[in-house]
Order: sequence, then structure tokens, then C-alpha cells
Amino acid sequence: MKKVAVIMGSDSDLKVVEKAITTVQSYGVETEVHIFSAHRTPAEAKEFTASARDNGIGVIIAAAGKAAHLAGAIAANTTLPVIGIPIKASALEGIDALLSTVQMPAGIPVATVAIDGAENAGLLAIQILAVEDKSLAEKLQSARDQKKTSILEKDKEINQRYK
Repeated sequence: MKKVAVIMGSDSDLKVVEKAITTVQSYGVETEVHIFSAHRTPAEAKEFTASARDNGIGVIIAAAGKAAHLAGAIAANTTLPVIGIPIKASALEGIDALLSTVQMPAGIPVATVAIDGAENAGLLAIQILAVEDKSLAEKLQSARDQKKTSILEKDKEINQRYK
């Protein structure tokens, strides 16, 4: 099975990014976790990304705040799917990171989740891998079914309370 690489621009991003890591791992998918900066370690980020496919990576999640060029820099050096997580890390409350992540030029796509949306980034990575892995697809469906059941139970409870 392919791995998911999770790259953050700074260790301060870990408190958000950890949700992506734990989400991916909860589906039994191996992760590789790194800190690379688009600005401070560009050569290392490029080297990792250029060899990611050969090293068994199937999807890359890249999280960064402020200027948030990490996901774009990663995407520029691979044809693997890249998912960007904009991190709330400045006075602009993550809007700067969101715009830097989502406004990619034609030809270098980055799938982008919500500001601090690490859980959805992990789930999207699993969905991408599930295209070729039936067991992952079944696990995703089971998780959705469980959430549906939970909501319907809560609906029933609230309905009974306010009759």
C-alpha cells in the first residue's frame, strides 16, 4: 500500500497537522512526517518531493501558515496528488495561508482544505488511495455509515426532548 507523506513548514504547525497524521494512521496507512520549509529548506523539500514516488509515497499533505508556499513548492516537483492545509498562524487568521495555498497557477494543482482542516486533509488522502484499494474504500464507507447512525440517534433524542 502507498504511504502518505505529511510535511509541515514548521514544528509549530504540528498541533494542527497531527489530526491529519492520526486520521491517516487510523485507516492503517503508513505515514512519513517531515518538516521542510519552502523558504528555509527549499533544496531539501525538492529532493524529498522529487523522490517521493520512488519511495512509496502515494499522496502528499503539505501544511503551512502565513505565506504558505509549501504545498505549491511541493506540487511543482511531483505529479503526485498534493493536499494543502492552510494554517492559522498570523494576524490574518489564516486567510493569507488559504489564498497562498489555493491560488495555484494552471498546471500545478493543489487540493486545498479549510484553514486548519487537517482531519479532512487526512480523509482526502485516504479517499485518493482508496481509488485503487477496495479495503480502504470499505473502511471509509463504514466510517461514514457510523457518523450517519450517530446523527440519526441524536436527531431522535432531540426530537423526543422537545415534543
